[in-house]
Amino acid sequence: MSENISVPVLFVPDLVVLPGMVVPVPLDDAAQAAVDAARPSTSLGDRGNTSLGESDGKILIAPRLDDRYPTHGVIASIVQVGRMQGQEQYVAVVRGEQRAHIGAGTTGPGAALWVQVEVVDDTPITDTTRELAAEYRKVVLAMLQRREAWQVIDAVNRLTDPAALADTSGYTSWLTNAQKRQLLETGDVDERLRLLIDWTGEHLAETEVSEKIASDVREGMEKTQKEFLLRQQLNAIRKELGEDEPDGADDYRGRVEAADLPEKVREAALREVGKLERGTDQSPEAGWIRTWLDTVLDLPWDVTTDDSTDLAGAREILDADHHGLDDVKDRIVEYLAVRTRRAERGMSVVGGRGSGAVMVLAGPPGVGKTSLGESVARALGRKFVRVALGGVRDEAEIRGHRRTYVGALPGRIVRAIGEAGSMNPVVLLDEIDKVGSDYRGDPAAALLEVLDPAQNHTFRDHYLDLDLDLSDVVFLATANVVENIPSALLDRMELVSIDGYTEDDKVAIARDYLVPRQMDRAALTAAEATITDAALREIAAKYTREPGVRQFERLLAKALRKVAVRETEKPGEEIVVDVDDLVDYLGRPRFTPETAERTEVPGVATGLAVTGMGGDVLFIEALSVFGQRGDEGDGGGALTLKLTGQLGDVMKESAQIALSYVQAHAADFGIDPAALRGEVHIHFPAGAVPKDGPSAGVTMVTALVSMLTGRRVRSDVGMTGEVTLNGRVLPIGGVKQKLMAAQRNGLKTVFVPQRNEPDLDEVPAEVLDALDVKPMLDVAEIVALALEPASEAAAAA
Repeated sequence: MSENISVPVLFVPDLVVLPGMVVPVPLDDAAQAAVDAARPSTSLGDRGNTSLGESDGKILIAPRLDDRYPTHGVIASIVQVGRMQGQEQYVAVVRGEQRAHIGAGTTGPGAALWVQVEVVDDTPITDTTRELAAEYRKVVLAMLQRREAWQVIDAVNRLTDPAALADTSGYTSWLTNAQKRQLLETGDVDERLRLLIDWTGEHLAETEVSEKIASDVREGMEKTQKEFLLRQQLNAIRKELGEDEPDGADDYRGRVEAADLPEKVREAALREVGKLERGTDQSPEAGWIRTWLDTVLDLPWDVTTDDSTDLAGAREILDADHHGLDDVKDRIVEYLAVRTRRAERGMSVVGGRGSGAVMVLAGPPGVGKTSLGESVARALGRKFVRVALGGVRDEAEIRGHRRTYVGALPGRIVRAIGEAGSMNPVVLLDEIDKVGSDYRGDPAAALLEVLDPAQNHTFRDHYLDLDLDLSDVVFLATANVVENIPSALLDRMELVSIDGYTEDDKVAIARDYLVPRQMDRAALTAAEATITDAALREIAAKYTREPGVRQFERLLAKALRKVAVRETEKPGEEIVVDVDDLVDYLGRPRFTPETAERTEVPGVATGLAVTGMGGDVLFIEALSVFGQRGDEGDGGGALTLKLTGQLGDVMKESAQIALSYVQAHAADFGIDPAALRGEVHIHFPAGAVPKDGPSAGVTMVTALVSMLTGRRVRSDVGMTGEVTLNGRVLPIGGVKQKLMAAQRNGLKTVFVPQRNEPDLDEVPAEVLDALDVKPMLDVAEIVALALEPASEAAAAA
């Protein structure tokens, strides 16, 4: 139960006394008056050492901090009054006993300030209190152990009263006076313990982090000092032995003078060596200069490889590594022939403008573009290095970083020359069509100088800041989609199109290259497993529809893995994989002819398209949605057009042109005027795939006429070409890829623009033998030949 008493009060600045604490309080006049009032028997003038009992005098010690007037204090007993050893000022040693809430002022004897106070009793001790006390004990002991305060640890361990344990926090140095005052004002023992657990835990965590940082710094300094000492000792030893410091400026000067460098490169290198000699090793610039000099000295300025002069041998290497691709092989042989003749006649070969070659191999995935680069290097007798450009968005990746940047490096072209170890390697720029651009610049623009035969003899990398002669480098670039290459960059390269393989090519490639490779990977021999040519042809025709052979090889690997399992189960048995066995090894065929099924109804025509994956067929469907809508209120009965299939602007315009042409020539096609009402819906299936380009005009005209006349399109017919409002068929691109796709899909007749007839010279003979290719000039002729006769349409109806 709380009691009210009247006691003299002593305000102490920047000191908080908690119950149980014994502290000295300096005695000024106000403090002496309070002590004298608490102990009347002690005269104000008697300042001799006086020993007092605990009950001899009570005084209220209240903290006076800067932020506010105190509301609580601690009732304390005066233990002793006197001088501290070595000090002139008198002090009173007091012991805190009970918390008290300060009330109103009152009067009392002496000159001291007296106040009414209410004694604040601690809350009762519960099980929760004991648990909190145990937790706080762990935290405070951990802190004391870090400080190696073993005597204090013993004292804390002897305390059993939770309230007394909490009040020992008044001695701690990691709590602020404001926090200690909050503890003084908190009568709930549980609340005090919770506050102490939080505050002490936070300080413990901060202490651990600070000690970890200090330890790391100390270890780093010790390591640095150790390295410095060892380097000084090493320098002294080298000096005694008469050896120079290997990383010193004198050594770099000797290396530059001994290296076979071009004159301007030597001058630039010696200028940098001079800067290194005038500076200090502690300067950051010294490290940058050393790195730059190492990069320059590591480049093979005077190293070139001799090209092969055996044209027949070069052709044999190219033929042995790759089937077909005659255009690329012919270009490489031509390059060798020219260089050989120039060398025989004593004409400059190295260092002249345009003596290298820059080609871009464009075609769908899986046709061997990337692997061809290494074959070209072997055929030429040169070093080979590959530079992957897919996803590169930083111009500095090509031209390098300025030396002022931290971590600056030369660009990929310079690094490729260094990796190759010669100034005339074959450099393969892989996936050049997938170079991007962002706020860091456009790498494609940086490649303009690299790939220009008239300029690349003075290519300047930002990091080196020296002219680098790339004119004798053979650059081969690969791309899937030529349209994604900037026109200015494409203009600087020779375009070699690789349009994919025919079915016969795929069988030959599989037999000569893919099967042996996969047999070796599956640890099989020719005596253990065989895949027949008929099975290879079946895979090419019905299990894959790709221009390359990548998926083809995956299927071969799958089949041979299953063969390996059977060989393990039944060793010694020769397994022959034939057509009838493919279902067991590969499952059912994924591709079957669908043209006949898709064109069973009028309004569906088979077009031909080129995608990033090569040529493919494209079905175009036309449907009259409201063919019998009323004669009145329909805008005069004109057809309206609805398009679906994720079409681009060019293809949408082609559809409008096709519809206008069909409406204008409806009578010529025998279209019933009643059908020219309502809405026509033209759909391009595979709606998730974006489509655009000027090559589907004739197909849309044919589909519209088929729908409006009710005559089906012949199932074995495909077509490609753009159409004008007058019905003229305009030329398109990708004829070779489209005709190869038509053959793969089982078509027999293909209509192409007449002006594309010269492109047929590039189409493989076996494709032309399998197809009846008809060059056409008028779309009306295509419609007449593509649609079934009217008599058959009537019979079918």
